Amino acid sequence: MLHVAVVGSGPSGCYTAQSLVQQDPGVLVDVLDRLPCPFGLVRYGVAPDHEKIKSLQNNLRTVLEHERVRFLGGVQIGPGGVPAARLRELYHAVVYCVGAATDRHLGIPGEDLPGSWSATQFVSWYSAHPDAVDDGFVRGARSAVVIGVGNVAVDVARMLARGTAELSPTDMPQAALTALAASRVTDIAMVGRRGPSQARFTTKELRELGSLPGTDVTVDPAEAALDPAWADPSALPGAQRRNVDVLRAWSGTSPNGAPRRIRMRFFLRPVELLAEAGRVGAVRFERTAPDGLGGVTGTGQFEDVEAQLVLRSVGYRGVPLEGLPFDPATGTVPHLAGRVLREGAVSPGEYVAGWIKRGPTGVIGTNRPCAKETVASLIEDSAALVAEDVPEDPLTALRAEGVEPVRWEGWRSIERAEAELGASLGRRVVKLADWRSLMDAAHRP
Repeated sequence: MLHVAVVGSGPSGCYTAQSLVQQDPGVLVDVLDRLPCPFGLVRYGVAPDHEKIKSLQNNLRTVLEHERVRFLGGVQIGPGGVPAARLRELYHAVVYCVGAATDRHLGIPGEDLPGSWSATQFVSWYSAHPDAVDDGFVRGARSAVVIGVGNVAVDVARMLARGTAELSPTDMPQAALTALAASRVTDIAMVGRRGPSQARFTTKELRELGSLPGTDVTVDPAEAALDPAWADPSALPGAQRRNVDVLRAWSGTSPNGAPRRIRMRFFLRPVELLAEAGRVGAVRFERTAPDGLGGVTGTGQFEDVEAQLVLRSVGYRGVPLEGLPFDPATGTVPHLAGRVLREGAVSPGEYVAGWIKRGPTGVIGTNRPCAKETVASLIEDSAALVAEDVPEDPLTALRAEGVEPVRWEGWRSIERAEAELGASLGRRVVKLADWRSLMDAAHRP
């Protein structure tokens, strides 16, 4: 009987487990996660007001409740936990679905000033990730600049513009809700270095900005017109054409006096964050222009945009996992159809799926075919793998070494505690936002 460890319980990990039990009627799968809570970025990356996308947890839940799948939360793989080499000794195969845990940097002066953050840090805070810190993101800020024009940029801009009445029904942690309710941010600029036709958001997410209560959305038509496709987007692929159509509808419109304003800016490249009173006070941008090759070139013209809060949203990036090879150029683990490669040769029994395999691209559903490819490789190798001598029950071995995972029952206990917290605050469900609260809830009788 093949016993497989899947490291990571986000979409790629769950789809890998699902594909394994579908393709091998005898396989047993342990899904391990560093956190005591499953679902990865569906829990900690999807905006709290996106109930439909968050409902994907129900599909992932079905996978983790399968009779041949075990959830083992609170298990660290690597430094301070179970070494990758030891994990490989306990299972016939290990599939790493650890995602892309950090963000890309701008690499410009002033990027580390107080008030300058990655969008992922902001998202982790309002999503109650237990590693997040509340360093007063919006405290004292009047203007915000979001650098990037993808879906995460849209999410953080929308969270900054949402009102208390719209956020209270979500599972946002109480501290984040209180801080955002008291926020004085009224002006939000979302800035891209290229044009509207090259923005990375999906049209559905973009349109949501236009329906935010109490918020004007504006586009400067002269700025957007630098894009050759702006005047006639008919030749663009579907998603890009629809994005441009939405932006064209907003261009040239005058603010209606709403209390908040989102300005979509294009062809501006950040070159420096400027300090004011010991923290960020503005972002200096260089105007860019199309270079005729799909990129942009600097024009030597500069503009300073006021901001006491700067959120960079220029992409996720994978990080090395001790014991696994890593390609720093791509931020991924080298692989062949999901099989881990060490110095160009396949490493038996080690596999990858998801962002650590292909990079941070695609949407949640993209992880399904990615996982299927990896599982197909694993099943093809299974005859050799199952011949290896591994413990009959790896969990017994882990416990003997001092590892006590949070089982599925522990996660259900966390869910009940979050429902109780929400009821006590007059809300539906409120996430527990720190390690101690999560672990106490997980081990509650």
